[in-house]
Amino acid sequence: MRDTGFEKLRVYRLAEKLADDIWSMVTRWDGFARSTVGVQLVRAADSVGANIAEGTGRGSFQDNRRFVRTARASLNEVRHWLRRAHARKLINQEQVDRLKPLIGELAPMLNAYLRSIGKGPAREGDSGPKPMRDDWPGQMTKD
Repeated sequence: MRDTGFEKLRVYRLAEKLADDIWSMVTRWDGFARSTVGVQLVRAADSVGANIAEGTGRGSFQDNRRFVRTARASLNEVRHWLRRAHARKLINQEQVDRLKPLIGELAPMLNAYLRSIGKGPAREGDSGPKPMRDDWPGQMTKD
């Protein structure tokens, strides 16, 4: 099996951290909450990193981009399930405050990674993606 090096990608490591933090949080919920919102939330969170990993193993830049778009969609699903969990009082404000920066960093990082696929190394002086303001549990919008 060819080593694709996805484990070295910062975007992948951040997706892992988000998934692990969510896992730790959900495992403490009662059975009903875990089997409904929790399962969906964990699957969506795990899917972000899984799609980044799978995309790097594909044979073309086009396939890789498709998987990164799916990872981005999974991150939106994570946001949805976190909003539901917050509304249903399954997570508290401290947990929201801990997850918001991860999501706020991961969303533009996925966009930047998507734009970089198939291009050469980053140019010196490239400022990278524009920062995003995260009003979660509200909407995530560009400044």
